[in-house]
Amino acid sequence: MTGIAPSVRDRTGPALPRSRGELSRTVRQSLIRPAGSPLPPRVTAVHAEPYGDDLQLALYLCYELHYRGFAGVDPEWEWEPGLLRLRAEMERRFLSALRADVGPARRAEEALADLLVEPADVDGPSHFLKDRGELWQFREYAAQRSLYHLKEADPHAWVIPRLTERAKAAMVAVEYDEFGAGRAERVHARLFADLMADLDLDTRYGRYVDTAGAEMLASVNLMSLFGLHRALRGALVGHFAAVETTSSPASRRIAHGLRRVGAGPAAVHFYAEHVEADAVHEQIVRREVVGGLLESEPDLDGDVAFGVDATVWTEERLGSQLLTAWRDGRTSLRTPL
Repeated sequence: MTGIAPSVRDRTGPALPRSRGELSRTVRQSLIRPAGSPLPPRVTAVHAEPYGDDLQLALYLCYELHYRGFAGVDPEWEWEPGLLRLRAEMERRFLSALRADVGPARRAEEALADLLVEPADVDGPSHFLKDRGELWQFREYAAQRSLYHLKEADPHAWVIPRLTERAKAAMVAVEYDEFGAGRAERVHARLFADLMADLDLDTRYGRYVDTAGAEMLASVNLMSLFGLHRALRGALVGHFAAVETTSSPASRRIAHGLRRVGAGPAAVHFYAEHVEADAVHEQIVRREVVGGLLESEPDLDGDVAFGVDATVWTEERLGSQLLTAWRDGRTSLRTPL
């Protein structure tokens, strides 16, 4: 045990999700024991499917200890060395797969420029929801996205102390907007909870982890992976740039679709708010956050590009999973709402 504070189990936070294999079972069973309890021997992630349910849920469980934790779990687990060693092994597996799959290394300028051009035949989830989505599909989309949007901007905040001057000032300015500009009712996570309520979904943090697929877990874990490692600060800035650049047009399409199916005003407002806000943020992030970072640390150019490309790759993988299910007329979730 770390000895920082007496061992006290969290009374708040979501319930622990159900395990999906050996790795997630090991992590889950460890977390219900006192912090510092030894992990089972011979548990390894060396041969685990890097994008599979088991590894991605196990990573998610580890990462959530740095956010709100879990009800009944000793917060001392956050920095328990044995768990951190297993997490590092899973991270290496995940990161190695990403580096192999996102394509060859390239310049940040090229990666960012590609975000501004949408192919004429593009058909991602936002296009589907705009023109053909039904209310049940919007509800599924919101349930999955809640894994990120109920902590929107939190993973990116980790990069702030790792930036300097122009990049730091601009990052804080954008994050200030994301956190409601000083008004609790305008915090973007709160706005998404309002959207969920409008769609008759449970607004509790972490409520839909058990229903979300590995693709959604990987998308959320990517942010935590980048955010928790100073060595990956360039990749986190690339991730942030990719999110802000692609958010505005996608939000416009989803807001249109929500109006079409007669969703309530809070549901429409969340995405309508992001159309204008993220269009402004995109310019600040590209010019000041990315520009400022690379001005002070030009050797991080390739890392920024990797962050952009890994974000696009994981989002396209998630989009493919959603669209395959919806076009077949079946749920995209592990368990239906």
